[in-house]
Amino acid sequence: MSVKQDPLQIAAWLDELQTNGSQLDLTQLLRYQRLTHLLDLTPKQTIQSKLAGSYLAKTKGRGMEFDEVRHYQPGDDVRTIDWRVTARTGKVHTKLFREEKERPVFILTDLSSSMQFGSQLLLKSVQAAHLAALIAWHVKKTGDKLGGILFNDQHIVELKPAGRHVAVLRYLHQLIELQKVNRAMPQQQNLANALGQLRRLARPGSLLFVISDFSQLDEQCLRHLQAMRLHNEIRLCQLFDPLERQAPIDCRGAALVSSGQQSFGIELSDQKLWQRFAKQQSAAQQQFDTSIQLLGLRPRHFSAAQPLSLQLMEASYG
Repeated sequence: MSVKQDPLQIAAWLDELQTNGSQLDLTQLLRYQRLTHLLDLTPKQTIQSKLAGSYLAKTKGRGMEFDEVRHYQPGDDVRTIDWRVTARTGKVHTKLFREEKERPVFILTDLSSSMQFGSQLLLKSVQAAHLAALIAWHVKKTGDKLGGILFNDQHIVELKPAGRHVAVLRYLHQLIELQKVNRAMPQQQNLANALGQLRRLARPGSLLFVISDFSQLDEQCLRHLQAMRLHNEIRLCQLFDPLERQAPIDCRGAALVSSGQQSFGIELSDQKLWQRFAKQQSAAQQQFDTSIQLLGLRPRHFSAAQPLSLQLMEASYG
């Protein structure tokens, strides 16, 4: 069962996060500049980019970072011979270096209608923006280039990789702007379209973050993920709200939930309704987990009912 949060605790968290839970502004996203230590973006797989950068590749060659000395082998560059070791041992030795590679980072953030839901602390879309901001500031700190895709029901925004503060601030600006868009208009964009655009934008050797509730996941989405998985490292971040998974412990009366800029009540006393709902949600989550595992990916789960920093500290996310 989901745990109902203490209203006083929620109020304190909202004050700390500098948000009302449903809207975004630059102040609350700038806060994550101080929390980059909570993330570890160290590459988990070989970097395939051929451009110079700040990460050491697993392949050895002529780069800037010394790796080891070994016996000279036919084909080695004579300019890398270590004459001191050669003189000392009487056998020709050569120096090896690790090549530095660039790893652009792309963040796909879902701000569609299904993300405009929250029952306790934040809308899922607001939590997604907070997570994207934290990743973006970390990318700036490590000196990588930042690009990405943002989308809601009406628009997809593409940001090509760029460096320094300008890349982070333009991403944060787009998060704020897309969260403001009128939700009453017909849906024109979806997760599959956004993943397809990310697939065209990202070059091999990139680190890709996909932040979504994945309620729109379908076969086309899975094909895009599979194709990108071959040449990039992908980290999936699934956003959820506790009320989407299980009924609160106290199922009497009604719960006040927020969706976008509107709030509405949900009747909690119908136990059979909640049982059907919980069963449906469990089956959908199981299907998602199975589909993602078949791609060799491991999603991370983030609740909209608790500050991001607490969840990261508890899970040691990386």
